[in-house]
Amino acid sequence: LLRWKSNLTSTAAVAYKKRQGERINYRKLIYGKDADKEENESDDELGGLFKVLKQKSEQSDRVAINSTDCSKFSVQKGKEWDIEEVRELIKDCFVTGEWEKSEDAAKQLQQDDDLYGDFEDLETGEVHHEDSDNNDDEEKEGDGEEDKEKAPEEERKKTKAEMTSIERRDAKKKRLKDAFNAQYDMKDDSEFYDSWKAETEQQAKLNRAEFEAMEDDVRVNYEGYRPGMYVRVEIEDVPCEFVTNFDATYPVILGGLSNLEENVGLVQCRIKKHRWHKRILKTKNPLIISLGWRRFQTMPMYSIQDHNMRNRLLKYTPEHLHCNATFYGPITPQNTGLLAVESVAELTSGFRVAATGVVLELDKSKQIVKKLKLTGTPNKIYKKTAFIQGMFNTALEVTKFEGAKLQSVSGIRGMIKKAAKNPEGSFRATFEDKILLSDIIFLRTWYPVQIPEFYNPVTSLLLPKSEKMKWIGMKTIGQLRREKGMTAPLNPDSKYKPVERKIRHMTPLTIPKELQKMLPFRDTPKIIQETKDPLKRVAVIREPHEAKVAKVMKMLKTLHEHKRKTERFKMRDRAAEHEKKMAKIDVRRVKKHKETKKNIYRALGQLEKKKQKFINTKD
Repeated sequence: LLRWKSNLTSTAAVAYKKRQGERINYRKLIYGKDADKEENESDDELGGLFKVLKQKSEQSDRVAINSTDCSKFSVQKGKEWDIEEVRELIKDCFVTGEWEKSEDAAKQLQQDDDLYGDFEDLETGEVHHEDSDNNDDEEKEGDGEEDKEKAPEEERKKTKAEMTSIERRDAKKKRLKDAFNAQYDMKDDSEFYDSWKAETEQQAKLNRAEFEAMEDDVRVNYEGYRPGMYVRVEIEDVPCEFVTNFDATYPVILGGLSNLEENVGLVQCRIKKHRWHKRILKTKNPLIISLGWRRFQTMPMYSIQDHNMRNRLLKYTPEHLHCNATFYGPITPQNTGLLAVESVAELTSGFRVAATGVVLELDKSKQIVKKLKLTGTPNKIYKKTAFIQGMFNTALEVTKFEGAKLQSVSGIRGMIKKAAKNPEGSFRATFEDKILLSDIIFLRTWYPVQIPEFYNPVTSLLLPKSEKMKWIGMKTIGQLRREKGMTAPLNPDSKYKPVERKIRHMTPLTIPKELQKMLPFRDTPKIIQETKDPLKRVAVIREPHEAKVAKVMKMLKTLHEHKRKTERFKMRDRAAEHEKKMAKIDVRRVKKHKETKKNIYRALGQLEKKKQKFINTKD
């Protein structure tokens, strides 16, 4: 069990050397390779697993030289050159040492010969021929001599001295083009991927070859746990319900969280209702969100950003549009996807995923605002100045809104100036034009909305096996009302009421007489008073005899009308009795008709029987 405590010193030394080899030289990255020419780094051994550390001279270190005082003479301790290991450190600094291919003088001279070919020394007259490569000698070893013997002297290759300047320039261009084609054009598009893949495979082979002989407990310290290995994980501070209700058939996934993700705060994300979900989502309704390694229930607030960067609260999510959602939950890195469902316990036939989204940022300074409309009525009016009451309660509230824009129902704009003494909460305001006492003044403003700090992790793994899929967290208000048989409260102000408008009597337009005299005749008011014709209605005065006759005629007319009315009622009664008699007659007629038909069909049946009997006796 305590095998990991063995060889701690050697393990720490190897880890330290490995970290030293993986250090990034920022000076070399910033200033280039010239800044580190003095640092001699050896090639990687075993594919980058181990590196040979070389001692550097403090005198050659620029940082150490600049750190000492220039007025002092620093006595540097000399190296012990008698030791073989110390001499090996500077062996490669001389011509006889082993250099890299890009720095070896012999290699570079050979490349120059290959590039420029033969040339003639003009001072001595000696002609230098190109030194043929070993590869060319091997390829032409068999038939090179025969070709030289058979080739005529005219067809031999011209030397550089025999070529003209144009021929030498063409030959040089051809060699450079061939070198360029061999380096770039002849390679496939997948060369980088193939080289990277080959390098990776080579590194993996070296790692396997290096660690094959090690035991698993030692090997894990270097390369970690390999895929396919069985491990034992001990988790601290686990609730006892997780152990008592543990179900081996239910998969459990372990995940790690960074230190930042353990905090809880406000998270802003861009969310969209899933197109297959039937209902839109309501603000402050509990929602179960799967974000990263966590699944929790929270109450999101939906908003949308206006053109002036204001986050305006939305009561419901848009149907086919993205919106912002702000909720109280675990701090999660940006661009992390999330998935939301309304419930994990209900098994519905519809699509269960309610929304999908992505985390945007973790900015607590942003606020979600809601529209607020305050109304008031004018108390006193002085031309373009008016005193408004009923909008605020105290003078302090008025002071906060000084300079805010007002507007009347008729469209006249204004501004809040200062608070008035009486009544409490009234203020003085100026308008573009004179307003009326019947106008209603309103103020459009915004106020921040408080986001509920509700975060409830889904603890379905702590429930028994039969209740794992029945976890229920916070319920919505609609669900609680349905369970209790309650209806939504109705605000009396939301009901439709009959509008009773006062009849306004407009005062007639009066033009002063002095002004009428100054106006032309066509613009003067031409008001003609209506005069009633006295002869239109003549009063009738009857004689006593005529009055008696008219009275008798009126009485006779009344009696005649009464008589006609009684006759009309009697006629209706006679018609009703006649209808009853006719109904009885119709019933008797139908009954008699049925009996007659029955007798006829009975007689026809008897005749048919006699006829059939006669036919049977005849046969």
